[in-house]
Amino acid sequence: MENHTLAGPVDPSPGDFSPTARTRLRRLSERGHYDRKTVYEILDAGLVCHVGYVIDGQPYVTATAYWRIGGRIYWHGSAASKMLRHLKGGVPVCFTVSLLDGLVLARSGFHSSINYRAVMALGRAQLVADRDEKLAALTAFSERLTPGRWPELKPPSEQELKATTVISLELEEVAAKVRTGPPKDDEEDLSLPVWAGVVPVATVLGQPEADPLLAPDIPAPAYLQDISIG
Repeated sequence: MENHTLAGPVDPSPGDFSPTARTRLRRLSERGHYDRKTVYEILDAGLVCHVGYVIDGQPYVTATAYWRIGGRIYWHGSAASKMLRHLKGGVPVCFTVSLLDGLVLARSGFHSSINYRAVMALGRAQLVADRDEKLAALTAFSERLTPGRWPELKPPSEQELKATTVISLELEEVAAKVRTGPPKDDEEDLSLPVWAGVVPVATVLGQPEADPLLAPDIPAPAYLQDISIG
């Protein structure tokens, strides 16, 4: 698998995504985006995805943490996970990420909405089987959450690596959908005596809370200030 270095989420893939019959937006098509810049910015702003798949005819959707390295996305979990045991067989998946940016309050219920950024990717899940690639992927995940933390952590043991399954999905059939801006009321409703506008929504990181068992002489590391989300 190409491009699993830890130099950052750089993608050598040329060009943008081509909309397909499954990813092209037909209603409100102006909200559709297929350029890598938009897709990657949304993916890099989030931490939690939802992965859809089918086992024995039953659809499932599982929420899990994810990260991006170049033109691939990754997620991981226990080797005993029912989802991961199924996905490592290379089954089709629907991967989605949604970020809520605001409540859009229109003068009518019909036109009330939300501002959001979302990505959907379709493809086949792939097991990351190579030990070095798996370790590189897990390192990248740690660095995505807390840049600079991995070097000071206790390295994973061989048993811990064996107990962890890492799945990847190449970004090929992808679409982003974005809504921004104020309400879009009908012109005849603009004079109604109803407040209209947007209530912004943001994910805010709180102050770090030390483990009660932490030695008192260990200060909060500087990299805690570099965590970003949203």
